Amino acid sequence: MSAPHPAPHPAPHDAPGAPIDLDDVARTGPNRTGPTGSAPARPARRTGSRWAGPAWGAFGVLVTVAVWWAFTHAAGGANTMIASFQPERMPGAVASLAERGVVLQDGLTSLWRLLCGLAVATGLGVPLGLLIGSYRRFRWTSAPVVQFLRMVSPLSWAPVAVALLGVGNAPVVFLVAAAAVWPITMNTAAGVKALDPLHLRVAETLGATPAERLRTVVLPSIRPFVMTGVRLALGISWVVLVPAEMLGVSSGLGYEILNARDRLAYDEMLVVILVIGLLGMALDQLAQWLLREPGPRR
Repeated sequence: MSAPHPAPHPAPHDAPGAPIDLDDVARTGPNRTGPTGSAPARPARRTGSRWAGPAWGAFGVLVTVAVWWAFTHAAGGANTMIASFQPERMPGAVASLAERGVVLQDGLTSLWRLLCGLAVATGLGVPLGLLIGSYRRFRWTSAPVVQFLRMVSPLSWAPVAVALLGVGNAPVVFLVAAAAVWPITMNTAAGVKALDPLHLRVAETLGATPAERLRTVVLPSIRPFVMTGVRLALGISWVVLVPAEMLGVSSGLGYEILNARDRLAYDEMLVVILVIGLLGMALDQLAQWLLREPGPRR
């Protein structure tokens, strides 16, 4: 009996643990040649292009504007407020706001308050998350209080903030920080608990001090968790910021909404709402870019 021929070495595509290309699986049947056969495999068919996503997004915006136009014209005859929301009135409202220069000034004021609140929340949330994730007794002791506080709406503290801090930037920053601190804290704690203890033991064996272990092992390992917490906190803070600016302050995008409402300038009020949404989208995209994982060096 002749000895069996040795099996051919697997190609890199078929190496254990290598990702499976579903297009190759679909092409490789009982009567078809796979990527390891004698005939070269055909390239996978592309199901879309890089412009497919933006094109569909633009289509969604056009559909939304069409629905907006149809609704405001259908219901505008019986309601003057809805009639002022008609899309063709937006350019005039934008021009009026631009002439007074309030949107740029109020937008910068709102962004400054947002950044201050996020800075306070990060300064409190990261150390607190490190303690919760590192020490079980501290986690057990603080769990009831933390779970209680994170379930309280940040806006519930508005009367307390105004009574203690007065009217101005301070209570707004306090409310933003109260909204942002818990996503940062919980994600930081989750990152510490997910840390491989072997890494800490190796660093300790090499003679690293607690401060060195924190700087060289813990903080680099939990960076993705902290980034996720900051991004979540950014979205929550932006939502809380606008109603917080309706609490007696005389600047900011939230104040400008009330100001337009009091002047019955509903078209300008809608423009400010649209600006808030666009700024929120831009902030989220900027956060994704700033907090992205660094790529490998070449």
